[in-house]
Amino acid sequence: MEIGRNKFVTLSYELRTNGVEGEVIEKTEAASPLGFVFGAGKMLEMFENKLEGLAKGSAFDFELKAAEAYGEVNPNAIVEIPKNIFEVEGKIDEELLTVGNHVPMQDAHGNRLNGLVLEVGDEKVKMDFNHPLAGDNLFFKGEVIEVREATEDELVESCGSSCGSGGGGCGGGCSCG
Repeated sequence: MEIGRNKFVTLSYELRTNGVEGEVIEKTEAASPLGFVFGAGKMLEMFENKLEGLAKGSAFDFELKAAEAYGEVNPNAIVEIPKNIFEVEGKIDEELLTVGNHVPMQDAHGNRLNGLVLEVGDEKVKMDFNHPLAGDNLFFKGEVIEVREATEDELVESCGSSCGSGGGGCGGGCSCG
């Protein structure tokens, strides 16, 4: 069976940045592989495109350029925020505002995002809201462990409650019918 839409896929792989010999930032083993429903919109689109059509036992080795992965670094996503917005009951948690910390936040529309603390001043905090892998080329090398039909439960879990209920599809590019 080949990897295609609504198949449950398990992979072992190594992910590196900055070249084939670059830093390993993620590694899964066959004993605890990555498992996902292909085409559910949960994985990078180009990652899935490179895997489509592979079968159990197939090896893969490919690069995703930054633009195909998490995009280039957006300088507009690096902002200074008034320090007082981090106050809780009139106090700022100084441990939270430590350079290098990731701080969960919300934008004005209620969207959740993580910011990386770059600098902490007396009045402002400089934060980076780019994805941590923005600007990086990603190198994947691994093996397809299993390809099978996704179960109803896996489709529902990966796509939402409309999957498997005869609705014919759901958000994120998943087609469950």
